[in-house]
Amino acid sequence: MAPQESIPTSATVLGAIGTVLWCIQLLPQIWHSYRTKSTKGLPEAMMFLWSLSSLPFGVYSITQRFNVGLQIQPQLFGLFCGVSWGQCLYYGRRWKAWKCILAVTVLLTFVAALQIVFVFVIRGPYSRGVSWPVMTFGIIACITLLSGYAPIPFELMKRRGRVVGIDFWFLLVDSSGALFSLLSLVFQNTFDIEFGTLYAVCCTVEYGVFISHGVWLLRTRELRRRAKAFGQSFDDLPEARAWQEGGFKLEEWMGRCCFGRSKRDQVLDEELAVADEQSMERDTVA
Repeated sequence: MAPQESIPTSATVLGAIGTVLWCIQLLPQIWHSYRTKSTKGLPEAMMFLWSLSSLPFGVYSITQRFNVGLQIQPQLFGLFCGVSWGQCLYYGRRWKAWKCILAVTVLLTFVAALQIVFVFVIRGPYSRGVSWPVMTFGIIACITLLSGYAPIPFELMKRRGRVVGIDFWFLLVDSSGALFSLLSLVFQNTFDIEFGTLYAVCCTVEYGVFISHGVWLLRTRELRRRAKAFGQSFDDLPEARAWQEGGFKLEEWMGRCCFGRSKRDQVLDEELAVADEQSMERDTVA
């Protein structure tokens, strides 16, 4: 697609709204992780890939001469995703604070430096009609950002549709930002298929997360009512925990596929072996 020569006012306004929303989209998630001191349920890989996607995302939007809002958008998106990734390292992996700050700084510096280099390298050939490098960056941006969503279905299946660790305000602001950005492309003189598809998929996946949790609420309404009657939370009710643990677990499935036994079975075998060894040691001492 040829670069945009002029941007209609409507596209600029919609792009600005989308940019503002995508500038603050991760603030609720960052605050949620900080307040709860936990990133359980928030895929670390998602935040890392999203931050990394700002590299091709930025190169593509700048070279295509999108409206200013859509050029700034990937920069701020990558920054806040990097911060959230750092929280995953700090709260999830229990890294020291200085290691997390160093890791995030290295990631963001790497992304910014390469983005500047690639923009200057491909801008000249693109102005002379060589479009394949720009299209390649657009495709890489879409693949990288969308691949960040890959862990979410497994997290939902593991918890039988329940959303844990992902802030709903984040999802609402994020999906709204994608929607306004999509409308911004619609009102441009030419529609960008790559980024239009990207924004559409973002909306679809995140609305799907809302639906998944809504279905979980419907399925567990009796268990939640019973927990409330006993003055307990859902997670404290034994039968609710038993039901919740019946979700799909990728590690156990892979264990069965590769070794014919689930991870839980292997753990039980190890515990029995340790118990047998301890019993034999006591018999020997006796």
